[in-house]
Amino acid sequence: MAPQQTGSRKRKAPAESSSSQGSAADAEGPLLPKKQKRPATRRSLVHYLKDREVGALGGAWLSGSKGELPGYAVQKLPELLRERELALGTLNKVFASQWLNARQVVCGTKCNTLFVVDVHSGQITRIPLMRDRGPWLARAQPSCGIHAIELSPSKTLLATGGENPNSLAVYQLPTLDPVCLGDRHGHKDWIFTIAWMSDTVVVSGSRDGTVALWQMDPDMFNGSISWQNDAGLPVYTHIRPRDMETIPRSSTSPTNHKVRALAFSGKNQELGAVSLDGYFHLWKARSTLSRLLSIRLPYCRDNVCLTYCEELSLYAVGSQSHVSFLDPRQGHQNIRPLCSRDGGMGVRSLSFYQYIITVGTGHGSLLFYDIRAQKFLEERASGSPDSCPGPSGRKLKLTCGRGWLNHDDLWVNYFGRIDDFPNALYTHCYNWPEMKLFVAGGPLPSGLHGNYAGLWS
Repeated sequence: MAPQQTGSRKRKAPAESSSSQGSAADAEGPLLPKKQKRPATRRSLVHYLKDREVGALGGAWLSGSKGELPGYAVQKLPELLRERELALGTLNKVFASQWLNARQVVCGTKCNTLFVVDVHSGQITRIPLMRDRGPWLARAQPSCGIHAIELSPSKTLLATGGENPNSLAVYQLPTLDPVCLGDRHGHKDWIFTIAWMSDTVVVSGSRDGTVALWQMDPDMFNGSISWQNDAGLPVYTHIRPRDMETIPRSSTSPTNHKVRALAFSGKNQELGAVSLDGYFHLWKARSTLSRLLSIRLPYCRDNVCLTYCEELSLYAVGSQSHVSFLDPRQGHQNIRPLCSRDGGMGVRSLSFYQYIITVGTGHGSLLFYDIRAQKFLEERASGSPDSCPGPSGRKLKLTCGRGWLNHDDLWVNYFGRIDDFPNALYTHCYNWPEMKLFVAGGPLPSGLHGNYAGLWS
C-alpha cells in the first residue's frame, strides 16, 4: 500500500513572538576561526575563554577530527559556567531539548508544545505538530506532552512526538519541514524515549511497554518526492514500524514495564533500555531487534534516564537517588554507584562526555562526576586566574534559578503558597565547541505548572 500524505499547517512565528525567526541555516557555519599559534606562556582555561571572547581563539583546545575538547578543558569547564535564565512565558515543564546550531535549541514540553528558542535573543518560535490520519486518534491526555527529541547522526533529521504523543514524528533539518509520522500500527501509549541507530533507522520506547524500530525511506527526504500539495502546504508520509518488541514483564511488577529510556551503542550495534519496574534490557539492533538479556537494577525506584559512554562501553542509569553503571559484558561491576545526595528528589537527566558525567537532579542542581577517578568534581579553592589552586573538598554543585511558577489554586491550596520551589532539571544538552550548556525543566510535583530554562556559559 502506498503511504498516504497529509497536509500540515504552515509554520509561522506565534503572535507573542517579538520578532520573526531566522532560518536555522543562517546560524550555521564554522564555530571556530582558523587555527592560530598561541603564546607558550598562556595556557590556562581562563585565558582560553578570554581569547575566545575577543576572537583570538586558536585551535589548540580542539583535538581530533570531531573537534573534541581535551580532557583538561572538559574537567575544568563546569566550575567556570555562569547562568543566564531564559524566559519561556507560560509554557509548562520542558522535558526534552537539543541544540540545532550555535544559537538555537529545540525543546518539547509537558503542554505538548514543540518550539525553538534563540539563546541569544530569547525569541521563541513554535513548530506545528504532525497530526494522525484521523483526528479522533489524536485525542490523548493533555498532560502527557513531548518527552523526547533526538537528532540523527548526520544532524539532518529530528525525531520527536506528534500531536498524538503515541506517534513518532520526523522532521527534516535545518528547515524543520515534516517528513513522516509513525502512526500506523505503532505505540498505543505515550512515547517516552527515542534513539537513532543510523540516519535512516530510529527506535522509540513507549509507556505501553513496547520498543518500535522505524525505517525511513531515503526518498522521503532526498528531494525525489514533492513535499507540497496543491495548496502549497507541506505534506508528510504515514509509516508503520519495521519491528516491535515487548519488554518482558517482571513477576514483582507485571503492570509497570513502561519503557522509560533508551541508549544506542554504535560500536556494538546494541540498544539498551530501562523500564520502570527496575530492569535494564539489551537488544542486538540491526534491521530487527533481538533481545540479549534483562538485568535487575540495584536501585529500582524512578529509573527514568539512561546514557551510554562509547569510550568505556558503559551504560549509566539514573534512579531516585543514585546513578548505576552497567557493562553488560562483565558479570560484576567494578564501578560503584554514585549517590546524588540531593534530598531524594531523583536523577532526572544524564549525559556523558568523555569521562565526565553530568547529572541533572530533581532539586534544581547540576553535579559532575569523573568516572575514572570515581568521584564528583570539586570546587577549587580561591586563587588567581593564573594559579592552579587545589580542590576545596566541597563537591561542585551548580544551582539553577527560580524559573516561572503558576500561582494557581492548586499551588495555593496544596503547596502552602511556597514561592521558592526547586525545579527538576528534566533535560540538558551541551554545545561543546562553544562551551555552552542548555538546561531546562520545571517543578517536580505533577500538578504544579511552571518552567525553567537557562544558558550556562
